[in-house]
Amino acid sequence: MQEAFAKAAQRWPRDGQPPNPGAWLTITARNHAIDCLRRDRTLAEKTRLLDVPEAVEDEKDEMDAPSFRDERLELIFTCCHPSLAPEAQVALTLRALGGLTTEEIARAFLVSDETMKRRLSRAKRKIRDAGIPFRVPAEHVLPERLAAVLAVVYLIYNEGYAGRFDLASEALRLGTALAELMPDEPEVHGLMALMLLDDARRDARFADGELVLLSDQDRSRWDEAKLARGRGALDRAFALHGRGVYVVQAAIASLHTEEPRDWAQIAGLYGELFHLTGSAIVELNRAIAVAEVEGAGQGLVLVDAIDLDGYQYFHSTRADLLRRLGRANEARTEYARALELARTEPERQFLERRLEEVRT
Repeated sequence: MQEAFAKAAQRWPRDGQPPNPGAWLTITARNHAIDCLRRDRTLAEKTRLLDVPEAVEDEKDEMDAPSFRDERLELIFTCCHPSLAPEAQVALTLRALGGLTTEEIARAFLVSDETMKRRLSRAKRKIRDAGIPFRVPAEHVLPERLAAVLAVVYLIYNEGYAGRFDLASEALRLGTALAELMPDEPEVHGLMALMLLDDARRDARFADGELVLLSDQDRSRWDEAKLARGRGALDRAFALHGRGVYVVQAAIASLHTEEPRDWAQIAGLYGELFHLTGSAIVELNRAIAVAEVEGAGQGLVLVDAIDLDGYQYFHSTRADLLRRLGRANEARTEYARALELARTEPERQFLERRLEEVRT
């Protein structure tokens, strides 16, 4: 904790205080503690090798382990144990290493807090009862854990994108380390491209404490260096013949940076992404793109076929389409529901303004 406070004293006056100072300090302290523990363990292992030459045979299995340059990434791979269900791998890792609360993880999985608590408890019991060993995986088994690791990094970034910029920066750091560790995996580069292309617009997403939609953003505030890096990562993913979920999402994010936006192509890519994932959120985004191509009425038809009642952006999307169709009374109801579900102050201010607009 002393190290964490020392880092805060150095960085916060320069970079600004993070949105959640307590979480920042906790994550920083935990990372430092992990570093200390691993340095001690490495020193002990090397000392044994020096003192007892026969120990080389005992350590043979560990020699197959990859050389992780990032210890936090190493721990994520270790926690994503294939004996657990994929969702349990991701949820437990987010809770233990990602700096997310149970409530934040529940929102990411679109389930209630109690449901997520039960899932985490069941996973912990399985680990205890089955005696699942947690050790650094050998290099040849990394690919079978990659999907869960990508999901962990992606969800950490998503939480950061909503306003916790410390988490967004952590996800970008992990993504960079992952690309160095597995440079021939297209989905790794796809995820890196997605995060960079979105994060490049961070400074333009808010103005006077309010959320700014992409179409209204000041493009001069976009980070051109990050955009270039993101497009480069996407080109690398395409060169590796990537067509997975992160590559497709990155392609969509790239199209959103162009002016004018090719909404027909965006809608088509969302259709491809829905085929890969079956996600209702993806279908909601496809409906938004279809509304830009075929009109708000057709978009509303698609939205009304989706079951996402507890999802803030479902209600704000439906409200916007109703507003465009001149159905102000229904739009007010949907904006009010979205406002109830909003988590951040900039989003609340944006929705309050939209609600006021349809009242007049």
